[in-house]
Amino acid sequence: MDELKPEEKKLTHLDENGMPTMVDVSSKTESVRIATAAASVYMSQDAFQLAITGEGKKGDVFSTAKIAGIMAAKKTSELIPLCHPLNIENCDIVFEPVKSKNCINIKSIVKISGKTGVEMESLTAVSVAALTIYDMLKAVDKSIRITDIYLLRKEGGKSGIYEYIKK
Repeated sequence: MDELKPEEKKLTHLDENGMPTMVDVSSKTESVRIATAAASVYMSQDAFQLAITGEGKKGDVFSTAKIAGIMAAKKTSELIPLCHPLNIENCDIVFEPVKSKNCINIKSIVKISGKTGVEMESLTAVSVAALTIYDMLKAVDKSIRITDIYLLRKEGGKSGIYEYIKK
C-alpha cells in the first residue's frame, strides 16, 4: 500500500468547518471487507487456571467472552458515534492461552460485503471479549490487565490490504 501524500492526510470524520460528520459512503463500491484485531489479557496463575479449565463460579469464560465479542461487533455503531451500522456477515473470536505468561491472546475476524470497512467492529469485538474475561475472573484477580488492542489486518475497499508489522 502506498503512503499518503501530506495533502491527502486528513481526518475523514471532520467537515470543511472542522465539525464532526459521518463519512458519505453512498458512492462507494461494495466489496468483501475483512478486519482482524487482537488483544491480550494478563492475569494471575489462579485466574488463568480457572479460565482454561472452565471451573470458575461464572461458568465457561471462553464461551461467554466469544458471545460477548460477537454481540459487540454487531452493536459497534451504537457505541462509536460516527460508525455506520453494518450488516455483519461473519464474526469469529479465537482465544490462545499462553501458560508461560498467564495470558490469553484474543483475535477477532469480522467480515462483510459492503461499502465501508469493519476495523472498528473487529476492535470492538476483541475489546469486549477481553472485558468479559475480566468480568468473569475479577473475583479471583482484580489486577487483570488488558493490553495491546490493535488492528492486525484489513482488506477490501480502495485502500487494499493493511497488515500490522511489529516494529
